[in-house]
Amino acid sequence: MFRRIAITFATVAILGLLIFLALAWRSSIAPIKRPALESFSADSVVRGESIAAIGHCASCHTSPGGTPFAGGYGVNTPFGIIYGTNITPDPDSGIGSWSLAAFNRALRDGVSRNGSHLFPAFPYTAYTKMSDDDIASLYAFLMTRPAARAAQPGNTVPFPLNIRAFQAGWKFLFFKSERFQTNPAKSADWNRGAYLAEALADCTGCHTPRNLLGATQQTHAYAGAVIDGWVAPSLNDDNPSPVPWTQDELFTFLRKGATPLHGATGSTMTQVIRNALDLPAVPDSDVQAIAVYFIDRNQSRRTHSDPAQVVQTAISASDTSVGDDGNASANIYAAACVSCHYNSGSAPLSSRPELALSSSLALSEPTNFIQFVLNGVGSKDGAPGLVMPAYGMSLNDADIAGLAIYLRRSRTRLPPWTDIEKKVADIRKQSSPGN
Repeated sequence: MFRRIAITFATVAILGLLIFLALAWRSSIAPIKRPALESFSADSVVRGESIAAIGHCASCHTSPGGTPFAGGYGVNTPFGIIYGTNITPDPDSGIGSWSLAAFNRALRDGVSRNGSHLFPAFPYTAYTKMSDDDIASLYAFLMTRPAARAAQPGNTVPFPLNIRAFQAGWKFLFFKSERFQTNPAKSADWNRGAYLAEALADCTGCHTPRNLLGATQQTHAYAGAVIDGWVAPSLNDDNPSPVPWTQDELFTFLRKGATPLHGATGSTMTQVIRNALDLPAVPDSDVQAIAVYFIDRNQSRRTHSDPAQVVQTAISASDTSVGDDGNASANIYAAACVSCHYNSGSAPLSSRPELALSSSLALSEPTNFIQFVLNGVGSKDGAPGLVMPAYGMSLNDADIAGLAIYLRRSRTRLPPWTDIEKKVADIRKQSSPGN
């Protein structure tokens, strides 16, 4: 009896696996000869350049210091590192042999030209909403780039998660192939911004929490998430910024990476702005549209306290003599921080990010603040022209924890953070080479 049950179970399991593999199978699309450059109109190439910039394609498909779009950038996921592929028109290591149909299938369905399923680190879950014209224009732009032969490092996703066919099961659970639908109740700018944010820039990919299998939790869209060891804050009404965002402030931040009332960019958000949204190829109208969309999502300004008063309180606390109790942490701030963060007058300067107005001090936990202090901000890691030294070597865990406690207490009216020194130690360990 036991043997019959075991044989039956094994037979059902094998049949189930065969059925799954049959359903997961996708055909290969025949390779083509690279299209002639003159086969693409100048307008489509120009439009494609803008699309590539808004979609920050270069940030995921260019290794540090490497040839643009030639791949090699490692995307950290909970399941391992997945490297961006070569999307130059090299016929062997890139997409030079891909037809528009193959390119379209990759963006909209997450399937490579050879029929293998793509990992959702490539955001086809967002690109599926792109229009036909935009996909064709992006194809034209990429196919007219210089071809670069470049091999990619191997992904570190472990077996059996690295089996491409299993991605079909993930898609069955979490992916829907669909096109962007306009909202007739909203303005043209709002709909344009929604399309750019949802279909092209994949803003939800960083600002929406994910479940254990890596899918975004759309019931908590834009509620904030942890990305590469940083907190991407909520973009909804509970956004932590001490001063509510306005359309002009958000436009400036997305275009330049820094504003007087919201500080400066850092971490992966920098890649969304630098060599992407800040490029001349991206029209102001598109960045304004994105701002319109997110300002409409975030209605906190309607119930927020007087922004002018918040700014004045921040300016008054910018001087270390205000609220300074002479402890060691205040002395560290005076020695290491005040020269770059002190503001006076009626308003702060973009070039001197005011800590009392920074979301890194206003978040419910100190991750971003610790990251800034430990690792600093390099010349290519933040807003253009703004750098910050890394204090990981000169300050120990207790020093950084004390600084966080002092600034949280003296610059905000929020509850104190807890277990900060342990958090510093954890982030320091994660930032160490080899981790």
